[in-house]
Amino acid sequence: MRTKIRVALAFVIAVILFVLFYRFTQQYNFAVLEPQGTIASEERRLIFATVLLSLVIVLPVFALTIYIAWTYRQGNTKAKYSPHWDHNSKLEFAWWAVPIVIITVLATITWQYTHALDPYRPLVSSKKPLTVQVVALQWQWLFIYPDQKIASTNLMEIPVGRPINLQITSDAPMNSIWIPQLSGQIYAMSGMTTKLHINANHPGVYKGSSANLSGEGFANMKFNVVAVKDSDFNKWVKTASSSKSTLDFNKYTALAKPTLDTKVTVYSKVEPGLYDQVIMKYMSPASSDQGYSMEGMNHAR
Repeated sequence: MRTKIRVALAFVIAVILFVLFYRFTQQYNFAVLEPQGTIASEERRLIFATVLLSLVIVLPVFALTIYIAWTYRQGNTKAKYSPHWDHNSKLEFAWWAVPIVIITVLATITWQYTHALDPYRPLVSSKKPLTVQVVALQWQWLFIYPDQKIASTNLMEIPVGRPINLQITSDAPMNSIWIPQLSGQIYAMSGMTTKLHINANHPGVYKGSSANLSGEGFANMKFNVVAVKDSDFNKWVKTASSSKSTLDFNKYTALAKPTLDTKVTVYSKVEPGLYDQVIMKYMSPASSDQGYSMEGMNHAR
């Protein structure tokens, strides 16, 4: 009778925990579990696959831990006592074979997804990709649209259903850009370019942020990715092109100074090749004078 009560009590507790967990996931937004782009959707599928495979080991281990602790407790005089039992071929086969199978499956999945989700691999689409050049500053983001000759800080507007080719660098200590609902994170490093190909399947505003600790303003180094229809994107480009704020290299130099101000600014008439000039700052012998200063490095500590 007591055993039935314990089993019923354990079942009730399990149900309560499940309900609480479900309500928690509904109340709070987990961006990585609500993908809005092709890459993010594949990454969520990979997360679920690895978690389920891991549970094949984790759940039996916890279940056996509870079973063994309960069965062989001091007060259970009915437990079988086998002081000389040290071998069981079936059990040993199970606890070697199952992990080997799981590791093999995980290795296969990792190999497949490593190639499928290569950030340098362009997305297949009939639409022409949009190039956006991203510069990580202290502590804000600059987005340059070279074909449209416009730029913006702390805001990236993109058309829905069109591949977005991100070219990423840093004009400050190493950073990392992350848009959870559209892709994984990728590093931004001074004097070099990394690439990331993303797209948005639905209109919306998606949160982006820095995913690499970079100093005093790291916590507020956030931006919005606004995904809109092609017609609305064209309107935004037209509005940006008429902005009174322009951006040449001299104005960029002032913009690149460390700041905690993360307001959105849109620029028109961006100097051609500005992104390349940012990278080339670190290619010359005088890069120590032209790149981020020791003062900036002290800010980042």
